[in-house]
Amino acid sequence: MTTRERIASQTSPAELPPNVVTLPQTAQLEALYTIIRDKDTKRGDFIFYTDRIIRLLVEEGLNHLPVVPKTVITPTGEKYDGVGFKGRICGVSILRAGEAMEAGLREVCRSVRIGKILIQRDEETAEAKLFYSKLPDDIANRYVLLLDPMLATGGSAIKAVEVLQQAGVPEERIIFINLVASPEGINAFCMKHPTTRVITGWIDRGLNEKAYIVPGLGDFGERRYTC
Repeated sequence: MTTRERIASQTSPAELPPNVVTLPQTAQLEALYTIIRDKDTKRGDFIFYTDRIIRLLVEEGLNHLPVVPKTVITPTGEKYDGVGFKGRICGVSILRAGEAMEAGLREVCRSVRIGKILIQRDEETAEAKLFYSKLPDDIANRYVLLLDPMLATGGSAIKAVEVLQQAGVPEERIIFINLVASPEGINAFCMKHPTTRVITGWIDRGLNEKAYIVPGLGDFGERRYTC
């Protein structure tokens, strides 16, 4: 069995929904995830290596944006028939952990506009509830990269897409980017939003009795922001 086959057999369900894409499961990517999963990894290293993965995810997300033909003239005076992105994009982070992915998006997309959504669990109903949102005024006319590092039960991500839909964004113009996902979260999200593209770095075994992703990497926000 090759390295890629071994990794895929350990982490991915046999069949993914058609709107779900994973990063190529290479040995290099597994090494990065091994570092960030290690409970003894220092905060500085955790930030450095998660940033590397986030940039890979953003680049993959951009691969799924539509393009149109575009012709340019090169410095040699020759014509080159290429492509350009169709339409404008923006990022929307799900607070607070999603904010960690904003820098990776800005490194790839210069001057990109970024909105924010805060969703928390309602203690009375146990359902995801919107507490705050600040979105670009023209978001309905943009493609949206939705940013949240962990997809566990899917509740926050599902609610975030609903908030974007209420702001006028069709779900097919949303690309949801995350580092680690559970099969349960993927299935719940895709049943609710089957035309929203999901870009994930790794699919873990599942959820434990506390609804934590296992093997997982712990609380992303706490490891990222707490010394």
